[in-house]
Formats: sequence, C-alpha cells, structure tokens
Amino acid sequence: VLLHEISHGIAALATGGSIDRITLDAQQGGACYCAGGNPFMTLSAGYLGSLLWGGLMFSLARAKRMNTRWINSFIGMAVIVLSLLYIRSAFGLIFGILFGASLLFVAQKTGPGVNRGALFTLGLTSTLYAILDIKSDVLDRPEAVSDARMLADLTGIPTPVWGIIWTSIAIIFSLWLLHRAYEEA
Repeated sequence: VLLHEISHGIAALATGGSIDRITLDAQQGGACYCAGGNPFMTLSAGYLGSLLWGGLMFSLARAKRMNTRWINSFIGMAVIVLSLLYIRSAFGLIFGILFGASLLFVAQKTGPGVNRGALFTLGLTSTLYAILDIKSDVLDRPEAVSDARMLADLTGIPTPVWGIIWTSIAIIFSLWLLHRAYEEA
C-alpha cells in the first residue's frame, strides 16, 4: 500500500503538483492527498507504480552483481524518511517506521542470501499486490471511491474498463518477470 500511495505522490510531484499527506490504515487501505499536477498521471500511478517498484526490486534481487544489503538499506531508509515526511495517520507512520527499521535490520544483520530473498519477496509481493488491489477496488467494491472510479470520472471510461486495462498490464508484466527469472534459473 505504501508504494502505491508514494507512487501517486511521485507522479504529482513529477507533473508540477505537491503532496499534502499520505494516510495508511490497517485494512490495507490508504490515500495520497495531492494538489495540482496532472490528475490522469497521478491517478494512474498508484497501481502501475506498485507494479514497477515490484518489478525493479525483483530484477535487482535477480542481478548477480547487485549488493542486496545496500539496496535493502536504501529502501529501509527511504521508507523511514518518506514516512516521516508525508504519512499523517498514526498507523501508517508507525508501520512505515517499523517496516523501514526491520528492513535496515535485515540488511545489516543477515547475509547476502537472506537479503536477496527479502528483496525477491518485496518485489514479487508488490507486483502481485497490484493485481489484488485492482480486484479489490474494481470487482469487490465497485461502489467505493477508488483510483479507477476517479479516473472513470475524469475520462468517461467506465471503472471496470480501467480495471481490465490495469489487471491485464499487471498480469502480463508479472508473467514476463517470472518468465525471465525462470529462463535464467
């Protein structure tokens, strides 16, 4: 959820907007409150951002010459800093700091195999989470205010169509990542 919401914020910043705050809750929900920027890019960035962050982590974990200890340390520090800067819900702030600290602990106190495994797990989880998140927002709760619903309001393209587009992209991307990993194994 954190990567999803941070991706909204990055898209807002990249298109001239700003991040007001990010909230996360214990039911795997969250929101990124942004001002300005390109609404189409910002709304699309959540699901697609989770997918791309996951793909990047998965690919870095597969790379033989990558120092996964350094990568996990960087991710842990980034999560802590972004949590302190932008997360305004108590649960989200505590979760972000504890998760970042846990990743720093893993990075510093375990060996390369555990670090590589942690990075693989984070990457695969983030990639597959995008699919489950779209399903939850579009199929399970079609009446809820979601990124897909807001994008439908913005473009006139129905919410289920956005769900199909994003789910298709997520499944194709996930299968491509797994295929590449299998070929190299």
